[in-house]
Amino acid sequence: MTKLLAIFGATGQQGGSIISYVLNDAELSNQYSIRAITRDPSSSSAQALKKMDVDVVKADLTDKSALHVAMKGAHTVFALTAPTFESNAKVQEVTQGKAMADVAVAERVEYIIFSTLPHASTVSGGKYTKVTSFDAKAEIQEYILTLPIRSAFFAPGSFMQNFQQIMAPRPTGSGAYVIARHVSPHTQLPLIDTVGDTGKYVGAILAEPDKYEGKVFCAATALYSMEEIAQTISKVSGKTVTYEQIPEDPFRQGLPPWADVLIEMMLYQQDFGYYGPQTKELVAWAAGNARGKVHTFEEYLTKNPLRMR
Repeated sequence: MTKLLAIFGATGQQGGSIISYVLNDAELSNQYSIRAITRDPSSSSAQALKKMDVDVVKADLTDKSALHVAMKGAHTVFALTAPTFESNAKVQEVTQGKAMADVAVAERVEYIIFSTLPHASTVSGGKYTKVTSFDAKAEIQEYILTLPIRSAFFAPGSFMQNFQQIMAPRPTGSGAYVIARHVSPHTQLPLIDTVGDTGKYVGAILAEPDKYEGKVFCAATALYSMEEIAQTISKVSGKTVTYEQIPEDPFRQGLPPWADVLIEMMLYQQDFGYYGPQTKELVAWAAGNARGKVHTFEEYLTKNPLRMR
């Protein structure tokens, strides 16, 4: 008899990757049946899951009764929370994460895998306190560890997919491109192919839940400096791409209202490391324990070319 795996954020990058991995893995597809949880079952992504015989259920993290329905009968839950950038963003996210965990316990779920991040305020010794999306997830993780439920954690690095959008190189007007940020060119980001590789990390936990109980997968292929990122994009695209460190004020121009979060997030990574002082070792352990080879940034770009005009 298969165990029911309930996946929140099923139509997003993380949840979608897990579903694809489990369905295509001979061992896991025999061990687990999947329930995809989404806010909009009518979306094209949700409809595509239905065509793959995946059970699709509607639930919003603010609706506790819907959470009970979504997790009823589940053996394992993959849970994640989405950040908001309102004045009470951290409180909102922590409240939703705790509610999800409480319902999992109430529904007698045996195992929860939570998508977490490091506590930037703590790691930085209180220097950077505005990286609320990191702190919120870390505090939810701490709460889950106090509950009578087995757990493991997936902590994704910086998404390679971001270089298709918010972190995409900008044209200089001379035929070249630049990535301009306020941090040092030596700032290192742990990069993950979120769509291609999330399932490999979570799949390792699903395959050996006892082995990884209580563990945190600091999930990334490797660390790449801002300079190396630009060089790799240049190599794969055949275009001239450089990294330029600029003052904070020019970088701030054109950013959304929650600019402080982005600015502190990158300064935190520059000064303390994405996962703290042991970032390199933590990333190496996670990549070595992933269930399958994870993609390098060059491999990702080759498969997913950036749109550079």
